[in-house]
Amino acid sequence: MTIATEVTPTVRAAQRRPSLARLTAVELRKLVDTRAGRWLLITIGLVTALIVTLQVIYTEAPTQTFSNFFVLSLLPVGFLLPVLGILSITSEWSQRTALTTFALVPRRERVIVAKLASMVLAALASALTSLAVAAVGTLVAGVTGGAGTWRIEGALVAHAVVFQVAVVLMGAAFGLLLLNTPLAIVAYLVLPTAWSIVGELVRPLHTAAEWLDTGRTMEPLFTADVTAGQWARIGVSLLVWLVVPLAAGLVRTIRREVA
Repeated sequence: MTIATEVTPTVRAAQRRPSLARLTAVELRKLVDTRAGRWLLITIGLVTALIVTLQVIYTEAPTQTFSNFFVLSLLPVGFLLPVLGILSITSEWSQRTALTTFALVPRRERVIVAKLASMVLAALASALTSLAVAAVGTLVAGVTGGAGTWRIEGALVAHAVVFQVAVVLMGAAFGLLLLNTPLAIVAYLVLPTAWSIVGELVRPLHTAAEWLDTGRTMEPLFTADVTAGQWARIGVSLLVWLVVPLAAGLVRTIRREVA
């Protein structure tokens, strides 16, 4: 006798593929779960507050404006935020969690996209933090005799966001390419600086440096007015220092065997 049993497949919530939003939320939590990431975020906040405090104490009263506070608060963030991007990528390998992560989400590109999305959100949060700290500095400056001017161009804020997002993704690109925390941090800090020095010293490279030196090309983002030519230089420099290593790192990460 044959018994035909019909099994209706059911998809349980725990068995469903996690959405990109959920993966991004997980990656955001990872940014603060590790001791290094947590202290780096705390350091970014403290240094930003310190920069504004020093401006209130030591700069001349006419320069104590919301716009100036905001622009100068971006400098330490632009230096430290890429390190957070590197840690987000390389910690999977240095802490040997890649095996678990990629076992739970076999499509590695989805994990990488979620990591990049979390870093973009972190960059946006850092820009909001800079605005908040600059606002506090402006209030204090108004009370202590500084200019306390609140006027700020919307384009300046937008350019600052572009800068923050670009630098954190550059850090992530180096992390994906090298998959080693110390090596990625050193490479990110040394290679652009070395290129800047070489481009300045070697006369035949002066023209190339104007297009490839991110220290030069991204400087206009600290102003409200960026010309079409300056945008072109920003695009070319980011193509070399962000897009190319990001694409190469994506291929390497997808193909690398998890031991």
